[in-house]
Amino acid sequence: QVQLVESGGGLVQAGGSLRLSCAASGRTFSSYAMGWFRQTPGMEREFVAAISWNGVSTYYTDSVKGRFTMSRGNAKNTVYLQMNSLKPEDTAVYYCALGGLAGVRDGRADSWGQGTQVTVSS
Repeated sequence: QVQLVESGGGLVQAGGSLRLSCAASGRTFSSYAMGWFRQTPGMEREFVAAISWNGVSTYYTDSVKGRFTMSRGNAKNTVYLQMNSLKPEDTAVYYCALGGLAGVRDGRADSWGQGTQVTVSS
């Protein structure tokens, strides 16, 4: 069993920045990928970013490329999503995910966090 806890969400003006954190606890493997997804009431869950187990490879959906950066902390059970140049369209609940890299990228993660709200005002 893996518990994922997101933090760092909040309300920010367009053009501003936020950094989301996700900490994993419980039973985790040494090699696993983590990712971020987002969802609003009016849309399906959307893949945002993923990172390989060693932090070397990152993947992003086109809409956030150049604005968002995902990284792993020195403690591999923690990941971050640095969000810059935020747009109102980025408003969503952001969920942390853990699993195999392909599964995370495809939305088939093994574990999910509870979500953290990000609201971007115009």
